[in-house]
Amino acid sequence: MKAVLAAVNAKYIHSNLAVYCLKAYAQTRGERVALKEYTINQNPEEILRDLYLEKPDVLALSCYIWNISVVREIGAELHKLLPELSIWVGGPEVSYDAERFLGDNSWASGVMRGEGEITFTELLGRIREGQTLYGLKGITWRSKDDKIIVNEDRPVMALSEVPFPYSELNEFAHRIIYYESSRGCPFSCSYCLSSIDKKLRFRDLSLVFRELQFFLDHRVPQVKFVDRTFNCLHDHAKAIWRYLLEHDNGVTNFHFEVAADLLDEEELELIAAMRPGLIQLEIGVQSTNRDTITEIHRKMDFSQVSAIVQRIKQGHNVHQHLDLIAGLPFEDLESFRRSFNDVFALQPDQLQLGFLKVLKGSFMYQRAKTYDCVYREKEPYEVLFTRWLSYDDVLRLKRVEEMVEVYYNSAQFTHTLPVCMERFSDAFSFFDSLGCFYEENGYFSVAHTRIRRYEILQEFMAEYTGEEEQEKCREWMVFDLYLRENMKTRPSWARDLSDWKAAFREFYRQEEENRKYLSALVGRDARQLAKMTHLEVFTHIFEKETMVLFSYESRDPLSHSARWQIIEESRYETRQDI
Repeated sequence: MKAVLAAVNAKYIHSNLAVYCLKAYAQTRGERVALKEYTINQNPEEILRDLYLEKPDVLALSCYIWNISVVREIGAELHKLLPELSIWVGGPEVSYDAERFLGDNSWASGVMRGEGEITFTELLGRIREGQTLYGLKGITWRSKDDKIIVNEDRPVMALSEVPFPYSELNEFAHRIIYYESSRGCPFSCSYCLSSIDKKLRFRDLSLVFRELQFFLDHRVPQVKFVDRTFNCLHDHAKAIWRYLLEHDNGVTNFHFEVAADLLDEEELELIAAMRPGLIQLEIGVQSTNRDTITEIHRKMDFSQVSAIVQRIKQGHNVHQHLDLIAGLPFEDLESFRRSFNDVFALQPDQLQLGFLKVLKGSFMYQRAKTYDCVYREKEPYEVLFTRWLSYDDVLRLKRVEEMVEVYYNSAQFTHTLPVCMERFSDAFSFFDSLGCFYEENGYFSVAHTRIRRYEILQEFMAEYTGEEEQEKCREWMVFDLYLRENMKTRPSWARDLSDWKAAFREFYRQEEENRKYLSALVGRDARQLAKMTHLEVFTHIFEKETMVLFSYESRDPLSHSARWQIIEESRYETRQDI
C-alpha cells in the first residue's frame, strides 16, 4: 500500500512541520509514507499531475486557511481521476467543522481531527488490513453507504513520543525550519484556536537539547519555534535559552513567540547576554484598549510589556516583532489609533498590523453575531466590519498597514521617517495621511521600485514642508539608501559629488597605507576598498559639510545596515583645495 502526505504551503521558504511529524511517527511503527510539499503559488494543475503520477492508495492533505481552496480543488479533481483513492484531510481548517466539510466535499473519505500522529498511523494500518474504521479515535469519516460518522475524540499524546522529524536537511536549503518544544496554550484568547487545546505539554529537555544541537551542528540559518507561548513555563524556557547561549554557533537564529509581561529577571538577564541575532522575539500586543483585552480573554499588562520591550531594546541584540489586530470588540478607529501609537512609540524592529480572522471553532466565531462582526465567507475569513469598525475604517487601516510595511518594516527609511513624522501629531496620522496620498494618486495600483518609493515620499512631504526641510529630508533619504546598499546608480535627487572625487581618492590612498577607518579590510588595496565601501558628503543633516563612510562588509546583525562613520575633516583637504 502506498501512502502519501501532502502539504500546500503559503511560500516556498515555508515547510510544514505537521506532515513531517506524521511521517516520522508512522515510520517508527513500520509504515512507509511518501511526503510531498507544494505552494499556493503553483498552478493547481501541476500539483494535480504530480499527485496523480504518485498513484497513491491513501492520500492525506494538510488543511489551513491559506490553502483550503487549493486542497478542495485538488481533492475534487483527483477523485475524478482516481475514484478508488482514499483521500483524508486534517489540520485546523477542518478539525472543528469536520461533519460539514465532509457534507460539502463528497470526494473526501474522512477528517483526522486534532493532532494526527497516532490517528494517521492507525488509520493506515486499518486501511491496509481492510478493517473497519469504527472505534478509531479522532476521525470523522464517510461509510460505504455515504453516512458521516463521528468517532470518539483521541486523547492528546505525550509530546516526547513524537519522533524528531528532521533526519537530514538537504531539502530545507533556503527554507525556514519549524520546531516545537510544547503543544497547547495556557491562555484563552478568543480569536485563537490554540485556546481550545488546554492540555499544555512539553517535550523532554534532554530531547530538545539533542535536537537543537542537530540544528546548530548543521548551521541552519533560522529555526522558528511554533510554541504558542514559549515562556509560559519559566524553567523550560530558561533551560532552552541557557543551552542556546552556551552552544551558540555564531550563525543560527532562533525565533520565539513570547508573552513579554511574563518574562522574569533571570530570563531578561539571559536574553541580555546573547549574541546579537541569536534569538528574535515575537510579542502579541493585539490592543492596548483595556475593555478589548478583557473581552477577548487575554491577560496582558501593557505597561509591563512596554517596560520589558524597552529594556530588551537597550541591549541592541534582539530583533523584536510586535503585533496588533484590527477588528477586535470594543475597538473603533480612534481606539485603534491609540493602540497603534502606543506600540509604535516602543519602536519595535517590526510592527505587524493584522486584521481579525474569525476562525472556525474559536470563541470569536461563536460570538461573531453578538459583536455584529461580519467577515468574508472565503478563507482567511477576515473581518469586513464590526459594531465598532466600519468597512470604510477597515479600508483606511489597510492603507496604513501597507504604508507601515513599505516605509517602516522594510527598515529602508530608518533616518528619513523621524524627520518626516515631525510634521504630524502622531505616528498613525503620518501613515494614515501617506496612505491617503497613495490612494488619491493611484499609487497603490502600481508596482514601485525602491527609488520610486523615496520619490513618492518626497512628493508627499512637499505638501507639508518648505524647501530647506525638504532638502534635509532628501539628504536623509540618500543616507538611508546607502546605508542599505552600495548603489551603482545615484538617485536623481542626490547632490553631484564629481568635485569630491579627488578627496575620495586621497582618502582611500591613505587608508591603504595607514588604516584608521577600515582596519577590518586587511590586505585590500585602495581600489578594492573603494568597491567595498561608499563615501558620501552631507551638508544639511550634520549642519555642516561632512564626509561619511559606509562599510558594507560590516553590517548591523539586527537591521543588516552598513556600518557608517564620520570622516574627520582634519585628515583631508577640502575639495576646493585639491
